[in-house]
Amino acid sequence: MPIEAGHKLPDATFKTMGPDGPTEIKSADLFAGRRVVLFAVPGAFTPTCHRNHLPGFLDNADDIKSRGIDEIAVISVNDVFVMDAWAKATGAEGKITFLADGSAEFTKATGLDLDASGFGMGVRSQRYSMVVNDGVVEVLNIEEQPGQATVSGAAALIAAL
Repeated sequence: MPIEAGHKLPDATFKTMGPDGPTEIKSADLFAGRRVVLFAVPGAFTPTCHRNHLPGFLDNADDIKSRGIDEIAVISVNDVFVMDAWAKATGAEGKITFLADGSAEFTKATGLDLDASGFGMGVRSQRYSMVVNDGVVEVLNIEEQPGQATVSGAAALIAAL
């Protein structure tokens, strides 16, 4: 059963690119005592993720942060090198935190995993956005159509703030 508003996020360790290479960040360090927007995509550089979902959050980052959000992060079941390349290719480096969930451990623990084997992608994340307040899900928007980013897009999330 997928995580819901009011639930605490599971403990997890993400990979992110630091100045000296891949580094780990624990979910407690990212979410504790903070209000964070977390959105998930099935895959970096995939069409809807790259052309629609991420750009909405990037274009509206200042507006989102002005509404009491400490950080915006994107997560995908990709490795840290792909996520780093995506951050650089989109100009989002330093504006959005890119979290690699390479083995889908966090994604599976939240129950928001997606079997994309039919597309040759294996286990991936469903497309969603959430507001996390001190480790607890405050708002959760899960996209029903994987090729769309409307329910989980930046505009819908801003409306919920």
